[in-house]
Amino acid sequence: MMLPIFENVFVLLFGLILGSFLNVVIYRLPRDQSIVRPASRCTACESPVRWYYNLPLVSYLVLRGKCASCNVRISARYPLVEFITAILFWFSWRGLDPSLFGVMTQLRIWFFIAICIAIFFIDLDHRIIPDELSLGGWAVGLLTASFDFRLGFLHLVIASFAGFAFFFLFAIVYEKITGRVGLGGGDIKFMGTIGSFLGLGGIWTSLLLSSIIGSIAGLAYAAWQKQKASKTGESASVPLLRAAIPYGPFLVTGALIELFFEVSQWLNL
Repeated sequence: MMLPIFENVFVLLFGLILGSFLNVVIYRLPRDQSIVRPASRCTACESPVRWYYNLPLVSYLVLRGKCASCNVRISARYPLVEFITAILFWFSWRGLDPSLFGVMTQLRIWFFIAICIAIFFIDLDHRIIPDELSLGGWAVGLLTASFDFRLGFLHLVIASFAGFAFFFLFAIVYEKITGRVGLGGGDIKFMGTIGSFLGLGGIWTSLLLSSIIGSIAGLAYAAWQKQKASKTGESASVPLLRAAIPYGPFLVTGALIELFFEVSQWLNL
């Protein structure tokens, strides 16, 4: 059995490595590129990244955030994604039970965290949630639901389809009444994914938290637009209610808060 310090190091290293892979997913998946081939390349000069320049977090620091071939600056998001993945994996670590149930439970939690991170940044950049993540995550959630140590298989299956159905109907009604699209198709499918991992309480808590966080972000955006307009002498270009703000990052934030703090238990949902 590994000593706790080695367990912690292992989890952090595993999180960094998977975070590096998530960077590939975040960049390539919305561009319909293979996430397997070719090997990592500089997005500016297309030069292959040698393995010793592809070490998570370390290589970015050694290269001072620049490509070794063309010296173009590398986005700070790459080490950020690696760092966030490692930290969230570490916070979710419960000590590995060597049984099949224990291993699958931990892998299930890590898988959910990983797709949440990928969805957060893809939706932020492209305002889409790829089916490979929403439907793929939903499928994995259902296939592994029997390994959930809190809610159980039947509850999670019901929750996933109930969450999807409710928000699908809500989106239809909202569009009929307002003439505008509210929740996108990716958001609705992702609700099924959330249900398959977090249950009914997790769905409502994720929605509640995402609404609160989204409202705060929306008000901050409106204030920024107003300040920007006052400096240029123009009126705010986009009304808040019609601003195209991706909802996926807020859903992800709400879902991760529920995963780590079980807010639904406090609210008796």
